[in-house]
Amino acid sequence: MESVFEIIAEPNRRAILSLLVSSQQSVGEIERQLRMPQPSVSKHLRVLREAGFVEYTVDAQRRLYRLNPEPFQELNAWLAQFRRFWSAHVDALERHLDRMDLDRMDQRPHGSATPTKRKTKEKTTRPKPRT
Repeated sequence: MESVFEIIAEPNRRAILSLLVSSQQSVGEIERQLRMPQPSVSKHLRVLREAGFVEYTVDAQRRLYRLNPEPFQELNAWLAQFRRFWSAHVDALERHLDRMDLDRMDQRPHGSATPTKRKTKEKTTRPKPRT
């Protein structure tokens, strides 16, 4: 049996899971949206069903597939221990992008349409009129 990560690593299975996030779908609907042959869709759905990622209900002649949240909750719990690593990197990226925005604003030519955040303390004086 494949591991959870091997199952979701397969691109077609991830595409199927992405479709099922928004609503339940029949095999035919998945087939049309992903432009995959029906046997391939059925094969991937079987793997996802056996791993617990999807479940289905029968509606007349159709099986309507939907996500089963339990395996995703287990994945989420496992990934939680690693979030602190990427969250620090995302925070650092956000600070870097903010600095880039400020630098870009400081480099705009004088009189540009967009005001800059730089404030000056210079006082402008006008020449006195001659009498």
